[in-house]
Amino acid sequence: MNGSNVEIDWEAARGANLQNWDDRVPLHEAAYGLDAFDDTTHISDVVTDDLPVLSRFLPGDTLTGLDLCHLQCHIGTDTISWARSGAVVTGVDFSTPALRVAAALADRAQVAATWVETDVLDARSAVSGDFDVVYTSIGTICWLEDLDRWAAQIVALLRPGGTFFIRDGHPALLALDEDAQELTTRYPYFGDGRAQQWDDESTYAGDGTVAHSRTYEWPHPLSEILGALLRAGLRLVHFDEGRTLPWRFSPRMVEVPRGYAWPEAERNLIPCTFTIVARKD
Repeated sequence: MNGSNVEIDWEAARGANLQNWDDRVPLHEAAYGLDAFDDTTHISDVVTDDLPVLSRFLPGDTLTGLDLCHLQCHIGTDTISWARSGAVVTGVDFSTPALRVAAALADRAQVAATWVETDVLDARSAVSGDFDVVYTSIGTICWLEDLDRWAAQIVALLRPGGTFFIRDGHPALLALDEDAQELTTRYPYFGDGRAQQWDDESTYAGDGTVAHSRTYEWPHPLSEILGALLRAGLRLVHFDEGRTLPWRFSPRMVEVPRGYAWPEAERNLIPCTFTIVARKD
């Protein structure tokens, strides 16, 4: 059953997820519209949305010249977009083929970037240097079992005074039945340590299918996400919730500028994303 809770150790789950994400790379390379980056002014929709929020919390309200580490960067479209927005970028991901595509795209786009292959939970030991900004967005932390370990990497990567930014799918949204004809909960909002097992040959972009369809995710309530960051020593400076998503969570969602949303009559009933900005003092 899709979304069923199972006992599985982290290494086995991580291995299955890596196979799935490796399979996604050629599908996403074809579906992400990479030709758009031939225009030297093009930046991704995700960064178009996140940049004005992040900039408000940076010195001089600008990213220009700041060192930015992008965790779980996949094929690099957002990382390259941050570079075009003024940052000196390092992209981190666990997928060899994803980083190969990212590096090729950066070369094609004539953007300087550093790429590091490592698990996000081991990022500090693999990534050189300290950063003014650590960034992750979107659809990232559901793949991680241990958010305390994740938050510790973020703090260790940041310089004093550095800023962490995350926008991701809202835990309340992820508890909903994506196939129901009304807003109905189906999956746990609170985690119990077990993973949710999924079997799905499709991905969120493109029409192709993957060979390794089984993946594992973990539900993380807002209290756990915020708690991990606060326990690690970060100071919360901004929190927000949004009504749109960059992907179609449910077939009932309708297309809106730069994403998808519930039908208008339901749009104020449930959040789709959350955004957190936190600082290392």
